[in-house]
Amino acid sequence: MARRSPLIAVCGTSKDEPRAVREAEEVGALLAEAGAIVVCGGGHGVMAGVARGVRARGGICIGVLPGVDPDAANDDITIALPTGLGEQRNAVIAQCCRAMIAIGGGHGTLSEIGFALRLGKPVCGLHTWDVRRSGDDVPDPALHRVDSPADAVEWVLAQL
Repeated sequence: MARRSPLIAVCGTSKDEPRAVREAEEVGALLAEAGAIVVCGGGHGVMAGVARGVRARGGICIGVLPGVDPDAANDDITIALPTGLGEQRNAVIAQCCRAMIAIGGGHGTLSEIGFALRLGKPVCGLHTWDVRRSGDDVPDPALHRVDSPADAVEWVLAQL
């Protein structure tokens, strides 16, 4: 039986925040070089950055879109999956991946982190949310924090 490439989710802000987009592009390139398939929300910001990095290294990036139009995906998405699920597509992204890297982000990113942690998936945070359990003063150690794209990719791949 052939071994499948690991499916790694990358989530983050849909805004064009230069640092987050640069980090996402580097993460995408490193994941593609490692033979991973990347899944993201298919839109702008971090999603466009990671897709650009993946494409630059000849990899595959799947965009799980909130709407029904596959043409709404950014230009570097390899496979566009229109779901019509709106923000609930975040649960699909978390369910289908083996691990997740969160970069920056807003409430949508926070929901993806939450879904992935609830499902027991390894989640790495790069300049993203601090997640704390009710009553705890320290961040939840289930969200592994790193300071560089290379550290994020190395940690996630070591979890597989």
